Amino acid sequence: MPIVEYADGSDLPVAAVVRLYDSVGWTAYTEDPGKLTAALAGSTLLTVARDGADLAGLARVITDGHSICYLQDVLVDPRYQRTGLGRTLVERVLAPYAHVRQKVLLTDTEPGQKAFYESLGYRQAREEDDGGPAVRAFVRFDA
Repeated sequence: MPIVEYADGSDLPVAAVVRLYDSVGWTAYTEDPGKLTAALAGSTLLTVARDGADLAGLARVITDGHSICYLQDVLVDPRYQRTGLGRTLVERVLAPYAHVRQKVLLTDTEPGQKAFYESLGYRQAREEDDGGPAVRAFVRFDA
């Protein structure tokens, strides 16, 4: 099992980050590696899973630390999916914000994601098909 730890987004090897995002098909993020690196560096908190030199997973949060916590990205390399690594990453990145009541995220409509986030206590806010990009909004209220 990979080692999960907090990380500084500005210290992550760009090639490893791009490979991880590409491995899950998030190529819109990897078209501009500089922008992706800046986004990670600007995150409030980041957890990563490393298997040796490989980046096996990543989760990041953007928050004001008091009223809202936005779970921005949760990625797990397909070789490590369905092992509990995604849950571990999310639990670790959210742990310092247990006192923050409102936790939100947006994701696409891939069926497995709905079940995953609901298993973590999130509830889908609303699903609407207006002909635009398919998106799901999830919220979790704690404390």
